[in-house]
Amino acid sequence: DKAPLSKSLLLVPSAISILLTLLFQHYQKFFAYNLQAIKEDFQIWRIVCGRTICLDLKDTFCSSLLIYNFRIFERRYGSRKFSSFLLGAWMLSALFDLLLVEITEYIFGITINSLPSGFLGPVFALFVPFYSSIPRVQVTQVLGHFSITNKTLVYILGLQLLTSGSYIWILALSGLVSGICYNSSILKVHRILCVPSWVAKIFSWTLEPIFSSAEPTNEVRVGMGATVDIQRQQRMELLDRQIMMSQVAQMRRQRQQQGGMINWNRLFPPLRHRHNANYQDHRPSEQDTPPPTEISEEQVARLMEMGFSRGDALEALRASNNDLNVATNFLLQH
Repeated sequence: DKAPLSKSLLLVPSAISILLTLLFQHYQKFFAYNLQAIKEDFQIWRIVCGRTICLDLKDTFCSSLLIYNFRIFERRYGSRKFSSFLLGAWMLSALFDLLLVEITEYIFGITINSLPSGFLGPVFALFVPFYSSIPRVQVTQVLGHFSITNKTLVYILGLQLLTSGSYIWILALSGLVSGICYNSSILKVHRILCVPSWVAKIFSWTLEPIFSSAEPTNEVRVGMGATVDIQRQQRMELLDRQIMMSQVAQMRRQRQQQGGMINWNRLFPPLRHRHNANYQDHRPSEQDTPPPTEISEEQVARLMEMGFSRGDALEALRASNNDLNVATNFLLQH
């Protein structure tokens, strides 16, 4: 839900890869990442075909699982910004592929005529924001020393993909470097390599209805934490979001009838500031209301890049105690 680009990248390349492997083997040569043909015969189209569809089903499976896990970035940043990152990482990693091949041949004397095909460069580039922006939460420990976190499985999938081919380390290294360059606030690459707004609108009108999913109607399952405290915190956060969405939806309808701006932070303080465990009967007084939270301009800018107004972004961040994920979820559903 709310990740149509991730869904399209998960379904379309995987389906083509399976068809090429099982039914149309004689067409696989058109999707081979042949560097010799690109450099000597100037077959530039091979860059597009060879860096989009995987010809190895193991790479298809691992990259599809990684794209599924990285769909959180599309929900957080919006489809346009997410597609801009993928486009920029794809173009930069294509350049770094050629540079690394030339450096390898110059230093070690190894001639590399082809590389593993597929949408691997941008997939490895997504590990950069995954490492820097996704919090690390410990789930359990193995043998009392090795920590298992919520990010361990993703790193294991990346390691499996890294070891699936002989020269795939070149694609991994170029992807990581391109992700660092695109995320760098100094290089400003994201201002140059981005999807224009008119292109985003065209794809939003044409392809998004095909790959969009309906909002789940059943109750969302609460992930069970490793300890009682983690489980309690998870239930509190889920209940907090449900209260916010139901109550603010009602107040928004009243605002449309009466006009004016709602002070969401005054009406719906987060659950962690509520001292009574009875959430249904307790109503916080004005004295129990926490002081206003200082809003981060960077998070306001992120919400505005997703298409929300500055006023709605400020109110959502105040209501969610400056929690970007909670604010984004509410604005997307209302």
